[in-house]
Amino acid sequence: MRNCLPAAALLVSLSAAAQTTEVKPGQQRPATDTTTATPSKVPFEGMDLTWVNGQNRQTNFPLQFKDANGETVLTGVALLDGYFNYNFARPIDNTQTISAVTARANEFSLALASVGLESSYKNIIGRLWLQTGSMAAVVQETDGSVLRGRNTGTGNLKFVREAAAGYHFNKAYGLNLELGIFMSYIGLESYVMQENWSYQRSLVCDFTPFYFQGARVQFFPARTFKTELWLMNGWQTYNSFNRQPSVGNSNYFRPTENVQLVANFYYGNDSRPGTADSLRGAGSYPKITRFHHDNSVVARYYHKPKGSPLRGITQAAFSLNTHYGFQRGDGLKAADNYMVGSSLAHRLWFAKNKMAVTTRVGFVQNPSRYLSFNPSVVGFTDLNASKLTAREATATLDLMPNDFVTFRLEYLHRRANVPYFAGRGGTTSPTGYADQPLPADWAPDLRKTENRAIVSVNFRL
Repeated sequence: MRNCLPAAALLVSLSAAAQTTEVKPGQQRPATDTTTATPSKVPFEGMDLTWVNGQNRQTNFPLQFKDANGETVLTGVALLDGYFNYNFARPIDNTQTISAVTARANEFSLALASVGLESSYKNIIGRLWLQTGSMAAVVQETDGSVLRGRNTGTGNLKFVREAAAGYHFNKAYGLNLELGIFMSYIGLESYVMQENWSYQRSLVCDFTPFYFQGARVQFFPARTFKTELWLMNGWQTYNSFNRQPSVGNSNYFRPTENVQLVANFYYGNDSRPGTADSLRGAGSYPKITRFHHDNSVVARYYHKPKGSPLRGITQAAFSLNTHYGFQRGDGLKAADNYMVGSSLAHRLWFAKNKMAVTTRVGFVQNPSRYLSFNPSVVGFTDLNASKLTAREATATLDLMPNDFVTFRLEYLHRRANVPYFAGRGGTTSPTGYADQPLPADWAPDLRKTENRAIVSVNFRL
């Protein structure tokens, strides 16, 4: 990102952490670009971040519209993500459980189709991303906050991936003020599969939020550091669960382009009111607070020198993402209501960076099922499943012929201490059709292990 000027600097500073895109279209201007604007300080200037787990690997952005001076006015983006998820258990209802990306099994599926427009022209921040696909069924449609009062609902909002407006101030290395719907800053892995080293997100990242509605301040006090303050309606909600907003903080430190250190924090009250007859008004809202923290390190320990023949291994890197969260208050103790987990991934690039192999292991411990997926919305009565510990191992092969297309082949194995994953009998009904009455003796077919093979194609322009 050499010789970048204010528009490019702003798009760099637009970057949200974790499950949102760090490298935004327009960041890496062609060297021939010219502008009459006054140069400003550029955060992370000169750093190649396309290799980082959870970041966009694109270096070319063809859908850019520029003014007469060569300054980028508007950038368009189109994204398609399709997959075939083969679950070896072959659930009769083709429903994939315990996943926020692969919603269906043993059939061709569209995970995400998204189009977007972004602008940082003359320091004005504007961003609108629309979406559809199966991920909306397991992410946006589970938002329980829309049941609080009237004039709410996911019917239209679920088709909005991001929508935000704000302003960039030329203070230090950048100061941004924004309001709208954002991708989450919590967790290392992105909502967009192309940006991750593996297709299926790790358990620990799938158990955390993917979007927020609220406001944020991004400040870049130095070239290598970014900090953010967030004020939100709640944990992965469009509306408010409780009577006060949630607060958050995100911190990114990149001393060099080969190291990224992140620390994120969340604090809020995301509990619904009780239903007892004696509970009325404000007194019905629980005084339960939620705290969540995640930190990560991503390091590239080998990078073939520039000018060397791009044969053999060209890059090697690893990422480690660890989470800890709990709830307490109104009789709940953090020691009994917590989630802890970690994910360790290793990636090798070769064949002129057009191929890559990633291996990953991870675990989640969740003794009260805090923030965990429910394996079935009907007929699930296994109380022992509350004492949940799950582990996973993943191997992924990427083929990347250019900036715009990624082909993936992935194998995933997961194991839990209790029946937690879908079996042959499925999780919706004896026949697999959810609109049929359930026999009194029917229960979801759950197993302790899961094995899957995923083939995916991602297109991004």
